[in-house]
This record gives sequence, C-alpha cells and structure tokens, in this order.
Amino acid sequence: MQGFKCAVGMLAVLSLSACGPEAEPQDSQTLAAQSQRLTTGTSQGCSFTISSTVLSMSPPYYRVDLTRAASATCTADTVTLGYSYTTPVISLAANDLGVAVSFAYRGSPSPAGNIQCKVKHVAPDTLSTVRDTDLVVNFGAGNVNSCSLSISGDGTTLTASGTKTGPFPGQTGTGGSYYIATYANFFTSTTPPTYVSI
Repeated sequence: MQGFKCAVGMLAVLSLSACGPEAEPQDSQTLAAQSQRLTTGTSQGCSFTISSTVLSMSPPYYRVDLTRAASATCTADTVTLGYSYTTPVISLAANDLGVAVSFAYRGSPSPAGNIQCKVKHVAPDTLSTVRDTDLVVNFGAGNVNSCSLSISGDGTTLTASGTKTGPFPGQTGTGGSYYIATYANFFTSTTPPTYVSI
C-alpha cells in the first residue's frame, strides 16, 4: 500500500522504478518491443520513426532524424530534427492530430554544457515543425536527461517524463529528480507545460 501511495501521479514506468517492487526480468523481445513503441508511431495513416546517427566521435556529435515510411498512401521522406553533442535520448508519440517528437541534447561541445530536452510537433503531411519547445531547468543550472512522450486518452494532452538535476520554473510536487511535464492541447495551442517533480 505504501508503494501505491508513492506512485500516485507518476507514469507507470516511473512509479515502478521509483518506489514499486523490483520489476520482473524481461526478455530481449519484450525490451525491443517497448523500445520500438517509444520511437515509432502512426499519424494520418503514415508510419513515423525517430532515430539518431553518429556523425563524429571526437567530440561526440549526433544528428536526430524523423522518417516517414513509404506505403500505398504515404511518400517516404526524412527531416532532420536537430543535433546533439551527447547521445540523444529520443522518443515519439503520434495520433491523427500530429507527430510529437523529443530528444535530450547538449547544444555545446563542452562537457560542462547543460542537457536540455527538445519537444516538437511535426506535421505528418509536410514534416514541417509546427511547434518547437525546450524543457530547461531554471537558469540552465542542471540537466534534463530524458523526456519520454505519451499522449493521454483524450488525444490532445501530451506528457513528457524523465529525470532532471535541477528545478523547473513553477514546478509543484516533492522536488525530486523525476518529473512530468504536461502540455494541454499540445497539437492545437502554444500553451506552455506545467511541471510536477517527484
């Protein structure tokens, strides 16, 4: 019961790792399927995948791309979403309103540069960026190490969740290292997110 109380308000993946019982060992096929769900999605009948490519190892430098797969009704295409000087942690969530993508990135080659999380709304037909936001802790004094995306049951609310090492502006909650950023009407507005820190 104590574990259940601790998990209230968290996404399942965070609640289990933060305060639930140890997870059962998972086979490689299960882990691969979970990873694929985080990086692929379907919007308006087309399939999309987010991926990263190593461009350089010294210093480390990566490119993040979004690819639309070819099908009977969709034309294959790829657009570059951004670059990072650290291994980008990537995520995708999609429905017929659009494609939401995210990646944690370092914008500077300096190891002292902070890590932010880019969250974008990409139009499924043109692959143009409709909305471009960053999750950054106060004054950049810390890192946003990951931002896994999920679309709520209402189809309009997007959440980004992961770990951080500093406070977000106006965050509520306990002030822990896990966070949930909630974008109301993400695909149809520019309303900034609200933050809960756990």
